[in-house]
Amino acid sequence: MNIRVALAGAGAFGIKHLDAIRLIDGVEVVSLVGRELDKTREVAARYGIAHACTELADSLGRADVDAVILCTPTQLHAAQAVACLQAGKHVQVEIPLADSLRDAYRVVDLQRQTGLVAMCGHTRRFNPSHQWLHRRVLAGQFRLQQMDVQTYFLRRSNINALGQPRSWTDHLLWHHAAHTVDLFAWQAASPVVKAHALQGPIHPTLGIAMDMSIQLQAASGALCTLSLSFNNDGPLGSFFRCIGDSGTYLARYDDLFDGKEQKIDVSGVAVSMNGIELQDREFFAAIRQRREPEASVAQVLPCYEVLHDLERQLHRG
Repeated sequence: MNIRVALAGAGAFGIKHLDAIRLIDGVEVVSLVGRELDKTREVAARYGIAHACTELADSLGRADVDAVILCTPTQLHAAQAVACLQAGKHVQVEIPLADSLRDAYRVVDLQRQTGLVAMCGHTRRFNPSHQWLHRRVLAGQFRLQQMDVQTYFLRRSNINALGQPRSWTDHLLWHHAAHTVDLFAWQAASPVVKAHALQGPIHPTLGIAMDMSIQLQAASGALCTLSLSFNNDGPLGSFFRCIGDSGTYLARYDDLFDGKEQKIDVSGVAVSMNGIELQDREFFAAIRQRREPEASVAQVLPCYEVLHDLERQLHRG
């Protein structure tokens, strides 16, 4: 079965997906949606994509589109995921699924009604480093006791991952914290039952908190401490220390180290060392096999329930 894909969002993360899809057999990107038509056509030409446009509806109306990957601004994710499902298209939406719990419920409810494949780009579930550790969790060889996470970027102006101007504003809670809240519950094999958050001053022009601290506890008793900042002047990225009953592990995206900084070979975990590619492979495999994917919108919904509770705490001050 050849899967024909429309990709919406030709920015930094859209390019990551286009590069990944090139490595996956039986998948073709047939339509590209971008904010500016000339730039979108340039990217489409570079990747051999026949159709380029600026409106998602134009791609959804095409009979040759089976599935959609959304790499658009956070504020559009839920509404666009709903539009894809209403058009009869399978959909993968980049993290976060939504920026409100109400909208997250709306996507999950519609997926259940349509039976289409709908997943969210919770990439940490697919990084070989985290997959290696998760297999030990499932085998009873590792029990998470504490996860210590640093998510640090320098975003004092509105730029994307490539350092280019961004047309929308990112968010520490609904985007970056979503990665860790979901991963913590997944690795603890236990739901989050307690959550607390503090945030620093609101940026005068961006209108968002630039620093945030989050504490979580799972039903198992495991703890998570998450520090997030858009004020950090390097090193940049998200780094995870997983402390358990049988070892300590440091995950830096797709790479994994033990507590003594000895690198662990995770090359045999999956067919690729690229979490985005593995994420996309799971999406297409679920479509072919007509099954629920890892990181389906239903599976990640508890993460957004926690984020909702944290947002209410922050608003109360």
